[in-house]
Amino acid sequence: MSQKISRQQAVLLGAVPMAALAIAYLVAAAMRHAANPADRLLPLPGAMASALWALAAQPDPLTGNYLFWADTLASLQRLGLGMGIATVTALLIGLALGALPLARAALGPLVVGVAVIPPIALLPILFIVLGLGETAKVALIVIGVAPVMIRDLAGHVAGLPPEQIIKAQTLGASSWQVILRVALPQAMPRLIQAARLSLGPAFVFLITAEAIAADVGLGYRIFLVRRYLSMDIIIPYVAWIALLAIAMDMALVAGGRRLFPWAGRP
Repeated sequence: MSQKISRQQAVLLGAVPMAALAIAYLVAAAMRHAANPADRLLPLPGAMASALWALAAQPDPLTGNYLFWADTLASLQRLGLGMGIATVTALLIGLALGALPLARAALGPLVVGVAVIPPIALLPILFIVLGLGETAKVALIVIGVAPVMIRDLAGHVAGLPPEQIIKAQTLGASSWQVILRVALPQAMPRLIQAARLSLGPAFVFLITAEAIAADVGLGYRIFLVRRYLSMDIIIPYVAWIALLAIAMDMALVAGGRRLFPWAGRP
């Protein structure tokens, strides 16, 4: 429990299971291709590199776009907009629910009700009401992650030490001053943590929406080529999604440490 691990040791230890997984894949792929050179279930690295190069470095004959980068840009725009709206919503409503009993009594049941509904079940409704454009895709991400973030942030604010609030009120602070001076600074690190935990579900909702109604995007491309069993494209795209999520998570961690060093290591 109290053992200290250096950053270099942590990197090495984290690389071991990843390397083991990669080696296991290479061995399995080599065995399948030895038995059947035309196997498409586990493509070799060379085949994946060639397929990805064709999408990333060669323009599409029909559109002239570099499909890999067009898919990435479209997905990141949807994800960024959805996460941005969800984060701002979670901050505003979470602070109100956690600090104001009246707001908690009025909006708490609604937030809980929305949070327990499977967001994927709402996707047909969103497409019918909002159409098949970008609005429905972004709305699915917001509906999927915002209620969970709101509940987490509201619980954190409601659990702040009462003596902090009492001291602020003793000094003449109003309810809004307590929220801005006491609750908000302590809620921001928690908000970053909530955003980190919401990245995975946000990608799930993004890929789902793109798979159903889109003409560009990482999820759209994965579900487009699956009918051809193009695992040489699907696996690199899935790996790319994982790398994007890891990069976003690291950026949030670095931003949290830089902006709120007093909050401790996330």
